[in-house]
Parts: sequence; C-alpha cells; structure tokens
Amino acid sequence: MAPGMTVGVAVVSREIFEAALGVASPWFIADMDFDEQAKTLTVYIDFERGSRFQVPDAEGTHPVHDTVTKRYRHLNFFQYECLLDVRVPRLKLPDGSVRQLTPPWAGRLSGFTQLFEALVLTLAQQMPFRGVARITGVSVHRVMAICERYVELAVADTDLSEVRRIAVDETSRARGHDYLTLAADPERRAVIFVTEGKGAETIEALAARLVAGGGDPGAIDSCSIDMSPAFIRGVTGHLPNAAITFDKFHVIAQASQAVDATRRGEQRHTPDLKGMRWSLLRDPDKLGADARGELDALVSQLTTLRTARAWQYREQLRQILQRKQIHVVRRMLAQWCTNVMRSKVEAMKGVARMIRRHIDGIVAWVRSRQTNGFLEAINGLFQAAKRKARGYTRLSTARTVIFLIAGKLDFQRINPHAVA
Repeated sequence: MAPGMTVGVAVVSREIFEAALGVASPWFIADMDFDEQAKTLTVYIDFERGSRFQVPDAEGTHPVHDTVTKRYRHLNFFQYECLLDVRVPRLKLPDGSVRQLTPPWAGRLSGFTQLFEALVLTLAQQMPFRGVARITGVSVHRVMAICERYVELAVADTDLSEVRRIAVDETSRARGHDYLTLAADPERRAVIFVTEGKGAETIEALAARLVAGGGDPGAIDSCSIDMSPAFIRGVTGHLPNAAITFDKFHVIAQASQAVDATRRGEQRHTPDLKGMRWSLLRDPDKLGADARGELDALVSQLTTLRTARAWQYREQLRQILQRKQIHVVRRMLAQWCTNVMRSKVEAMKGVARMIRRHIDGIVAWVRSRQTNGFLEAINGLFQAAKRKARGYTRLSTARTVIFLIAGKLDFQRINPHAVA
C-alpha cells in the first residue's frame, strides 16, 4: 500500500481497478505494485479459494488441480506499462486429464490481454508495424504475430456463401517478379483471398478458399480479371459458370501505354512532345487550362504526328466503352480495330489485336459493369504501406497487411473489444 493511503482508499482503488480490468468473482485483485523507476504498474490477480471453473468441451464445473503464474501485457496505466500477474488454475477433469484455464481477459497470443491486442489491431490498420511497436513498447515481431493471428482467425471465420461475383488482380510484393494475386467481393468491396504468384493455380486456390468459406465455385456467375492468359485458364477451369469480364480500365490502360510508347519514339525528332507525357496520359477533363491548351494544339496535328493520332484512338476507345448497347459496342470496337490496323500507329495495333482476341470478355463488361477500379485503389494503398514499411520480406506479412487494409474482417467475433 502506498505511504499515507488509508485502508478505505485502498479498497476503493482496488474496486475501481477490478471494474476497469473486468475482473469479477471468483477473480479478484490481490495486490498492486507501482514501480515509478521501472515505469510499470503490476496488478496481481487471484481467485477465491474453493472456486470451480468451466472449460469448453467439458460439461459442468471442475476443481482446481494446481496453479501457474502467467503475465499479461495490458493497456498502459497513464504513461506506465501495465502488467497483470495472474495465478491461473489448472483444472482436474472427470476423465482424469488436467487442463489449464484461459482467463476471460486473455488475448489470442500468449502474454497479452484482449484489450491490448485490440489496440494493436486498431493501430496496425493505420500505420506500419514498426510504428505500432514504438507506441506500444513491444517488439515489431510480436506486433506482427498478433495481427497475423487475428487475420488468420477472421479470414477462416468469413462466410463466403453469398459471393456471386469476384474481381481478381495482381500486385507486386517486392522488386522484380514477386507477385501476389488478390481476389475481392465487389459487392462488399472487400478482399477475400490473397496468395502468392499470378498463374492459373492461384484461381484453383481461390476456388478451394470459396469451398472452405461455405461458398461454391460453381455459383460464381461473373469474374473480372485482366487479360492474363493464366487467369483466363484458371477461371475457365475452376470457376466453370463465371462469365469472364475484362475491366474496361485495363483496356484503356493498354491504350495509354501505346500512346506513351508512340510519344517516346516520336519525341526524338519532335521537341514539342517533350514534357507532354502526363498531359497525354491523364483524362482531358481533369487537366488545367494551360495543359489542356497544349494538348489541343498537339491533337490538332493529327495528319503529321502519330502521337496525336494514338491519343485520338485512345479517346475513341474510351467513348466506345462508355456506351451501354452491347451490339453497338461490339460493332464499334470491330470498326475501331480495323481503323487502327490500317493506320501507321504501330504501338496501338497491339491494342487492336488484343481487343480482337478478347472481344467477348470486353463486351461482357458492357453488361456487367463489373470493374476492378476499387482493387486498383486497394493496390495503391498496399504499395503506399509497403513503401512506408520499406518492403515486406515474407508473404504472410504482405497478406496480413492487405487484409488489415481492405479485408473488412469482423474482428469483434474474435475479440469483443476490437473496433468494428
């Protein structure tokens, strides 16, 4: 007891701490030790003599066989680290076995309370793991372990039985060719699956995840992907009833790359094209007055500049894909391809050949309007998080970060203190 503290004050203080920590009969606070030099508050928790306890999968209440002392990191007491030293009972079960009881405030990772883990989860959705470690005072490895445990539990608990549409995209985990495949439910705009690679086997793994989550690969009626042959094979083989949709933004992105390739080749002998890259690639409606004036001057040279012609083809393609009549879109795309193939804009001819190969999937977008735009945004958030963290060396870490950012996981089913 602190110097000068009366018995009555000590009792009230203990009751306040019991209420704050959620300690209820048969548990009680036996003692508290405040170490100002070490900047810690240690709360000693015990249980009433003769108590009996329940455990999962064993009916009734059971006597205490013996005890072990376990320490849990709790939320800070003001600026001081708060630790719970708990005398945890081991119970004697009717079959003669002995099982250690899990206290009601214990978290999912050994050594932490539920409230502390809930704090870590909340912070980890807003900042890199190293930042969370600095704020909480635990190692970055323990922070990552908490988040990975909760993500695994929440993902396994996610119900996928109502999923009917899926959007699939790829993202890079590290430099080079280290890729991840993401699958999302476009209705909820939530990531439901992450795996390594970008081949057809990733769609096979996605189908298996659907089954594990109570879903049915055969019930998926639409899948939005890029034009990767591997993704096409995977969807055809493992999501048999899914109509493949090629997101129009992927098509426009290919056309934009063709515009840029044409500009790079032509600017060697046309100095006016230098500095025009972003004006050519951005949506014209989003350009400032000066940039739009320069672009209009460039586009007026259609007969002499192939870059201007490439830009016009890209804008024509954008307008075609905004239309809603399927047969009209198909006819206009066919004519667009013919016009491009007759031109001298070589880079854009590759786009025309791609459209001819995938015309059915591109036209399917007109009907479904299913887009991967939100997945591109998620990819941007992941890449930003990756830069802040200076990369992720492990697949499990990258996967955890993606689910924290965009999984919309229900952690409250696992920890009632987690933020919804």
